[in-house]
Amino acid sequence: MADDCSWRSPRPCETYRAEWKLCRSARHRLHHYYVHGERPSCEQWRRDLASCHDWEQHRNPEAQRSLCESERARAQNAQKYTLVWALRRSPPADWHLPLAQQKDE
Repeated sequence: MADDCSWRSPRPCETYRAEWKLCRSARHRLHHYYVHGERPSCEQWRRDLASCHDWEQHRNPEAQRSLCESERARAQNAQKYTLVWALRRSPPADWHLPLAQQKDE
């Protein structure tokens, strides 16, 4: 398979294990629930870890394809979010003036 993911996995298997372990940690679960209102799904990290081991031990092309697709999906998901704030090229013209509540005093 001559993809952008060559013969080795995109990440070391230990990285997938660390991500899966972090995803299952109490701190991450609490933070994810607070931010998103639902428990995190760690299933993809577990599948990636299993595919990585399958690729390294048996050179299974299906495991390689699975890892490549997972990494592509992860990269596309990271790019789909837009910036919350509009970036400025220069400061506002009145940046040096006191704020509104300070003007009233």
